Amino acid sequence: MNKLSRLPKEGLAGLKQNWHHDIQAGFFVFLIALPLSLGIAIGSGFPPSAGIITAIVGGVLVSRLNGSYIVINGPAGGLIVVMLAAVESLSDGDDMISGYRYTLAAVMITGLIQVIMGKYKLGSLSAFFPAPVIHGMLAAMGISIMARQIHVMLGVSPEADSLFSSIAQIPNSLLNSIPEIATIGLISFAILLFWPLLKPYKMGKIPAPIIVLLLGMGLAQFFGIEHDHYHFWQDEFHQHLISSPFLVAIPTDVAAYFYLPDFSKILTFEFWMATITICMVASLESLLSASAAEKIDPYKRPTDLDRDLSAVGLGNVVSGFLGGLPMIAEFVRSSANVEGGAQTGWANFFHGLILLFFVVAFPHFIHNIPHASLAALLVFVGYRRATPQIFKNVLAIGKDQLFLFVVTILAVLATNLLVGVLAGVFVKLILHLLRGVWLNNLFKIHFTITEQGNRVTVKILGSALFSNFLPLKKAVDSIEPGKNIIFDFSNGYLIDHSILIYIDEFCTRYEKNCGQCRKVGLALKTFSDHKLAARLMTADDRKK
Repeated sequence: MNKLSRLPKEGLAGLKQNWHHDIQAGFFVFLIALPLSLGIAIGSGFPPSAGIITAIVGGVLVSRLNGSYIVINGPAGGLIVVMLAAVESLSDGDDMISGYRYTLAAVMITGLIQVIMGKYKLGSLSAFFPAPVIHGMLAAMGISIMARQIHVMLGVSPEADSLFSSIAQIPNSLLNSIPEIATIGLISFAILLFWPLLKPYKMGKIPAPIIVLLLGMGLAQFFGIEHDHYHFWQDEFHQHLISSPFLVAIPTDVAAYFYLPDFSKILTFEFWMATITICMVASLESLLSASAAEKIDPYKRPTDLDRDLSAVGLGNVVSGFLGGLPMIAEFVRSSANVEGGAQTGWANFFHGLILLFFVVAFPHFIHNIPHASLAALLVFVGYRRATPQIFKNVLAIGKDQLFLFVVTILAVLATNLLVGVLAGVFVKLILHLLRGVWLNNLFKIHFTITEQGNRVTVKILGSALFSNFLPLKKAVDSIEPGKNIIFDFSNGYLIDHSILIYIDEFCTRYEKNCGQCRKVGLALKTFSDHKLAARLMTADDRKK
């Protein structure tokens, strides 16, 4: 029997049918989510408990509302740079707690904007950003994470007033590292780097983050790294643990996890700059991750991106109110969810529930986790976003793609995420104009869709670009299943790489639902040998 003919049930019927599979998958994801949630929160300038809150809300609440089936919602490494920048820019001097509470307000506003975006079907807006700009943004965030967390991994706190200064001080931190802390950090990173080689063996089935966490705790005990004392002091908002700077400090009383947002800076430029940046990056990452997760679902169930965005938005409102980070649909944990045997969204629910039980029942376990182990996790997260292989893959698509990719990275590192991404988009538009695209075709697409019997012909007229193709996407997505679709590029001019990615992915999905797709039109010029490289179809589009 085909998998598609025996889809798992949803709702309470799905819980009754698949609870044993989903609990198993939820526990597997919990093992990964615990150390990552703690590390992402600390790297973001938030208390460690903030990451726990986000993962619990993402699992227990958002899993019951979202539009996906195997996605795990929680804090994400890609938001570390954005959140830390928000906390630092909104802080009252050196008071990071004030910046944290102002940022919680920005997280809540972000959530409300995402709910509205989902309600008005704006989930497809992620398609507006060209692929190399998105990859450049992710790579820049990876470099930023590594630049900051390598020092923590080595037990050093350099005085760096900029990202480039932090990068320049890495050799100095290596020479002046604390041997015990550096040993924990470097061994942890080595495990994460080489653990995939053990995948064919039984031991390789254990999630690498939990191995890093347990080994780090053991080495901390071996080296005699302990909290100074478990004494709490009370301020007007909270109790704080006075502890070793090398071990995670988290309240034993769960009630002390929660902070209230502060909206007193809501009328300032800095507040809205932080809100817009958080919203843009969180929404973009969430939509991209949800789309990617859909491809690894063994049952190939489609994701309702608009509903998913609204659900994540509501989760961010609740998370921000309770003192948590913003959440996204997270691909790595979603992939682990599939590997763990998840059948429905209840696996996400159980991952959040198990995490809640663990932090209530075993808070002292978390106190023994070294910061160096969590920093190694974050350095690895950053490394995966900016590996040499990613640069090689982008170059394979075309030198123009690599140029745009590098420009976006440098712009993000030199300014901030919002300005860097907008710079990448601007450069891409200039490249299109230099290639002969008419100004009135830059944001307006021309195409026809004709249907004859079972055959549907989609004909591109002029240029199809990242900046104009949303109407085409909407029209093509609405074609009934089971048709014979022909994408005719013969009367086109410039067909952008982002459009070719969309059409290729659409055809893959469509053909799995008993339809057929074919592309026609001989390119005059392609910008690389890659099958999805941008191409010129005719010598000039002035006659179009």
